[in-house]
Amino acid sequence: MSGATLAAGHWTPAAGALPPGSWLGVLGGGQLGRMFCAAAQALGYRVCVLDPDPASPAGRVADHHLQAAYLDEAALDELARRCAAVTTEFENVPAAALDRLAATRFVAPAGRCVAIAQDRRAEKSFARDCGLAVAPWAAIRDPADLHAADPALFPGILKAARLGYDGKGQARVADPAQALAAFEALGAVPCVLEQRMALARELSAIVVRAADGRSVVYPIAENEHRDGILARSIVPARVSQDIAWRAGDAAQRIAQAMNYIGVLCVEFFLLDDGRLLVNEMAPRPHNSGHWSIEGCVTSQFEQQARVLAGLPPGSVRQLEPSVMINLLGDLWFGHAGTEAREPDWAAVLAHPDARLLLYGKDEPRHGRKMGHLTVLADSVEQGLHEALAIERLLGIGTAANPVS
Repeated sequence: MSGATLAAGHWTPAAGALPPGSWLGVLGGGQLGRMFCAAAQALGYRVCVLDPDPASPAGRVADHHLQAAYLDEAALDELARRCAAVTTEFENVPAAALDRLAATRFVAPAGRCVAIAQDRRAEKSFARDCGLAVAPWAAIRDPADLHAADPALFPGILKAARLGYDGKGQARVADPAQALAAFEALGAVPCVLEQRMALARELSAIVVRAADGRSVVYPIAENEHRDGILARSIVPARVSQDIAWRAGDAAQRIAQAMNYIGVLCVEFFLLDDGRLLVNEMAPRPHNSGHWSIEGCVTSQFEQQARVLAGLPPGSVRQLEPSVMINLLGDLWFGHAGTEAREPDWAAVLAHPDARLLLYGKDEPRHGRKMGHLTVLADSVEQGLHEALAIERLLGIGTAANPVS
């Protein structure tokens, strides 16, 4: 098979790795797709992005951008004609689009795997069926389910079953009355009511699984959130080896049970008593794995390209302890919070151990992910010290950008 556009045939990894010059497709044009493009192109592949946004970050750097809706049949068929294999960069791409592509092309992850991650009810049930613990929860379809909910679920968090991310589509509720009001505010869509737990840490494990079943797990990340959005990841997590092993093992069990192919992130709650609960999963590279670009032998985005092209997974050996800081659009508005102004990147990069990656987005907005910064250091403590200094320099943690 040549690296040229595929005219016919259904390639799979069993036929051998795709040669450089072949086309890989990605559904979604955000920053994850942009970083995938860079990694795939570095391996010699060409990338076609399907995304409706004419200014999508990934579309701007891809070899070809199909500007169309994700369920546009003509665009999906063109993507299939051009590409031997297709992936996705975010889980809210319709699973039906992946299923259509999979009829004639190798698709990873499969639509059935994405469908599980798209619905919190299916996600929690699947984790439970894998023998893993989750926070106590109940499915909420209508007000009657709230009235009948176990009182032990309060105080809780009401979460929309679908399309929620970065703290959106959820609300903290102290009692059934608050839960009913939140249910109406969310549009009376199907939800889950989850008991609020006393957390010691929030962790994530990123597993890479190839089509032949080989898998590797990155060092476990310790995550800190601000207003529901990941603010900082510390790798390796400040937990015992036993807890780190249990998190990695759980992620691999989930991937194996789904026969998952690709990069999968599983997020966990670590409780004060040492219990580890599965929170949610993301069938794609994850924000908490961005440190791997500079801090690991093989980045999560190169892994995504490798698996998609039928190449073996790369090493997940960490080069140095790393602290990743999310850079949100709030930084552009400074202390006044009115007119957007570019942060002082020169001052940030005066810290020689800091690596900056901006996503090429034109318009900063509050809460919008504009880039990230990774600090590499000899120890987690040193990296965290330097990361906190950079956060102070940028005004993270001020009245304009408060830490929750």
